[in-house]
Amino acid sequence: HERKASIAPIVIAVNTDQADLTGLRFIKNDYVHRILIGLRQTLGHGVGKINELGAQLAKEDGDKVMDAMKSKRDFYETHAFLLIAGAAGGTGSGALPVLAKMIRERYLNKPVYALTIFPFEHEQFSEARSVYNTATCLKSTYDNVDAVFLADNQRYVRKDVSLVNNMERINRLIVEPFYDLLCAGEVTKRKYVGARTIDAGDLIASLEGWTTIGMGRTQLPAFRFPWEIRKKHFRDKAVESFRGSHALDATVSDLSVSCNPQDAA
Repeated sequence: HERKASIAPIVIAVNTDQADLTGLRFIKNDYVHRILIGLRQTLGHGVGKINELGAQLAKEDGDKVMDAMKSKRDFYETHAFLLIAGAAGGTGSGALPVLAKMIRERYLNKPVYALTIFPFEHEQFSEARSVYNTATCLKSTYDNVDAVFLADNQRYVRKDVSLVNNMERINRLIVEPFYDLLCAGEVTKRKYVGARTIDAGDLIASLEGWTTIGMGRTQLPAFRFPWEIRKKHFRDKAVESFRGSHALDATVSDLSVSCNPQDAA
């Protein structure tokens, strides 16, 4: 990416639906990076939102995922694991807690995190199984990971945008905040290192339980001469403070789930 930092030794997609795996754009298309589980039972057509079946197939074929992770040469430099799944689907909601438990049992000293995506509002009303899957997924996942990141699809929907563009936008908004998080301690170029930095150890020590994530941006001058800093006008200082507050407000308003930040105190 733009910072030239390696933040993910390996990214793997796991599914029971062959069509879903085929439609991916940014994950390598070999059998190590795209793993089809439960082929004998589902014939590659998914589990039909039955998350009990998704969990069973993950137990049976989980070793495929474990072997794929270990096949990467720099796998053992990994600081942590991040598992991502839609909470309403059958495969994701069933397999996520199963795979998380397997990883946690094998790699005792590495934290395991989960990112669970809530269904859209129309899914909750039209598909009763979606609510059940979400509830059971959250309960089972919480018991098997160090922290659960929550993201609500409906929170990012824009009514004036087409379905395809909405999906791409939602994916980007959910993923973007993780980039800075995953870059912690990995950046080597001076221009990307801030005055205050955090590393993987800081994150591991602070991430626990139910978690939400957001991001805010503001534009600041790229460069100033030393004498410009010393002679900064009070109005410029006020503008900078306002921009910082604006970025913080944007972060809170764009949190991945609706919540009261004071509850974290």
